Amino acid sequence: MPELPEVETTRRGIAPHVEGRVVTRAVLRRPDLRWPIPREIEHVFAGQRVSQTERRAKYLLLHSEPGAAIVHLGMSGSLRVLESDVPVRAHDHVDLVLDDGRLLRFNDPRRFGCLLWQPANTTHELLRDLGPEPLGDTFDGDYLFAQSRGRSAPVKAFLMDQRIVVGVGNIYVAEALFAAGVRPMRAAGKVTRRDYALIVDAIRRILAYAIERGGTTLRDFLKPDGEPGYFEQELFVYGRDGEPCKRCGTAITARRDAQRASFYCRVCQR
Repeated sequence: MPELPEVETTRRGIAPHVEGRVVTRAVLRRPDLRWPIPREIEHVFAGQRVSQTERRAKYLLLHSEPGAAIVHLGMSGSLRVLESDVPVRAHDHVDLVLDDGRLLRFNDPRRFGCLLWQPANTTHELLRDLGPEPLGDTFDGDYLFAQSRGRSAPVKAFLMDQRIVVGVGNIYVAEALFAAGVRPMRAAGKVTRRDYALIVDAIRRILAYAIERGGTTLRDFLKPDGEPGYFEQELFVYGRDGEPCKRCGTAITARRDAQRASFYCRVCQR
């Protein structure tokens, strides 16, 4: 599933080709994805100039004067900027036709993604209660320490709560907690201010590195067979159940909590 770095890589990949361009037409090959596609995409967004592309959490926003088209890639979605004569393939559900003869095509085999509409000067309900961006100025150890007081939930679940901080998925939480030396099942309210500072530093560093690697391995967003700029994960604990810890050699432990697997080192994480 695309995580925050992959979504940011997608934004950076399409931005030079869509910002400043007019969406002359919206071609919807089905009426819905995860949810119904609002009529505004065809009747309001079409004809507008894309002023800015933005990422909020794992959502992409294409801003225009009357509002923004909101895209979520779901588990299998991708966006490509293509020439208008590129044949339609299976699962090519939406084309946003641009005024330079190209189009932005949304492909989503599993249809867990979405295409929604946010009128100008409003905040869509899916974005309304989101926490701060993990790479933003308001996200720091003091913030997490204050938010965690009195919470008995595991620190991993706490960090994956989108109301606390957005876009830090299972992979990146596992890796950040390993880097900070904190076990994922420790109660959030028992984690110290110092440890939260280490966790924030690890999250920032790992996400920034992932985005950088996504950029340097960026595939061609202008070809239909191009792969997104996802980088091959260089993982210390996630998905490495039973393999030796790269730090101490102890076998990595996997534990399932709330239908999600948690991976950690019993020696390096306390």
